[in-house]
Amino acid sequence: MNKDVFGTAIKQFYLTEDETLEIEVFSDLAGDEQIPVSYLFREFEELPEIEKKALDLCVGKVLDVGACAGVHSLILQEKGMDVTALEKSTLACDVLEDRGVTQIIEQDFLSFKDQKFDTILLLMNGVGLAGRLENLNSFLLHCKSLLNQNGKILLDSSDIIYMYEDEDGSYVIDLNDDYYGNMNYTICFEESELNLDWLYVSYDLLQDACNLCGLSIKKILDGTHYDYLVEIKSI
Repeated sequence: MNKDVFGTAIKQFYLTEDETLEIEVFSDLAGDEQIPVSYLFREFEELPEIEKKALDLCVGKVLDVGACAGVHSLILQEKGMDVTALEKSTLACDVLEDRGVTQIIEQDFLSFKDQKFDTILLLMNGVGLAGRLENLNSFLLHCKSLLNQNGKILLDSSDIIYMYEDEDGSYVIDLNDDYYGNMNYTICFEESELNLDWLYVSYDLLQDACNLCGLSIKKILDGTHYDYLVEIKSI
């Protein structure tokens, strides 16, 4: 089974421009949803305010983590910024190159090292790459290891506690169960399928983790649906 779901979808859309192409996402909690592949090829004006704000805050040498089809990398590049697109999918990297992204590294973020940046960009719930809450501290420390002095991390996430809200406005959560933001997804595109853990973390828990890792955190912006953007720096 081909696990490169996003790379396969990106490559096919890039070659065909077929607006009907969709990535299917399945989870027990959130139900089934479809993501148009065209969403991965948005222009600046189509981005939510959180992503626009994050791009405006990028400075110096930028690492665009999980660059996908290059939406953020291309916008920054067009602004004359020094941006490196980091992407583990070979197919997606092919598209990045064809679309004109000049600096591409094909590698998984968690194994990436030996370079430092002024801005690490982790958008579209970039903190989700931690996988599970118990991995959050090590994830943040890895990000910290890639920062230049006075560098910063720009990332967003969502507090999905709203998915547990009862009719009376209270939240029904089993405190003995797994953290409610630890999600598991099955993602499919045609014959490609991927199963992955994906973390959504509340701002309070992210703040606690930053404090333990010697990082300062500042909330920059709240989104329209329980999402938020933060700026994280070394103390």
